[in-house]
Amino acid sequence: MPSIKKVAEIAGVSVGTVSHVITGSVPVSEPLRLKVQAAIRDLNYHPNHVARSLKTSKTQTLGIIVPDMTISFFPQLIRGAETAARQRGYSLIAVNSDDDGERQKELLSLLRSQRVEGILLVIAAAPTPLNELTRILDASIPIVCLDRIPDRVPVDSVSVDDVAAAEMGVEHLIAMGARRIAIATGAITLKNERRRLQGYQQALSGAGIAVEEDLIWHGNFRPDDVNAICRPRLSNPATRPDAVFCTNGPTALGVLRAFRDCGLCTPRDIAFATFDELTVDDLFSPSITSVVQPAYDIGARAAQILLDRIEGLATQTESITVRLPATLKIRDSSRRSG
Repeated sequence: MPSIKKVAEIAGVSVGTVSHVITGSVPVSEPLRLKVQAAIRDLNYHPNHVARSLKTSKTQTLGIIVPDMTISFFPQLIRGAETAARQRGYSLIAVNSDDDGERQKELLSLLRSQRVEGILLVIAAAPTPLNELTRILDASIPIVCLDRIPDRVPVDSVSVDDVAAAEMGVEHLIAMGARRIAIATGAITLKNERRRLQGYQQALSGAGIAVEEDLIWHGNFRPDDVNAICRPRLSNPATRPDAVFCTNGPTALGVLRAFRDCGLCTPRDIAFATFDELTVDDLFSPSITSVVQPAYDIGARAAQILLDRIEGLATQTESITVRLPATLKIRDSSRRSG
């Protein structure tokens, strides 16, 4: 098995220079870096990160826990975090909680046992007791929360301004002539879902439209469940809303299935807009109006904050709060019909 000494010999550099190239901890000139990388490839050398971590107490590894990697928002989030980590010489382990609180606890323990130096966390939708959440976030290693921000627990966090983003989407539907606008939410136990509901309510109030409790449809992140919840509310033309706004992508898929099952077309029969791009949005006809989160940027910014904490570059004791703007992509599903 080739050694780091052999790599240094082939590249014509010191062992220290090889180590700096591998870890990214110290800048190395481009010619030397290329020589080292060529030697690593030629020798098929693989650094022993376990041995190095035992010696230095550093693994140069981060962990990220997301609820469901099959939802298109989260792979983009992971990619942004991974890019930011790699730029600073760190690798990223991504795991999936299935939106389950017990599974989340297991994964937090697993990542700590793997000696990751920090964790990026999208909290599970299942309710977590405040004392347990406090224990999680008061861990011995830095944690940054993304997208879903816990209540009443100070923690570094990166997300969009959920209230303003939802308000923007609903205001667009109002501008298109809708007056009876329903909202379909995900798990209302989550702060970001409640804040998106708040944005909906603010948009209606700002337009002088009364908020109707019958048009607030509490769902979850399982499209089949949302379909079942929405079908009876869409089947009666006398009480049917003239538009629906969804607070997340999986819920939106459930609503669209309910449209199909009720024989409704958007925007001919009912206007539609959603928070988040849909996984197969390019296959939908008409195309779907969406409030789009900068998922890649959220992941990258969160990783940067986490690394600054790990490396002692962020010295403030109070939590760091970053709120990025969302954008509205207006497409066919919300246009005026007729």
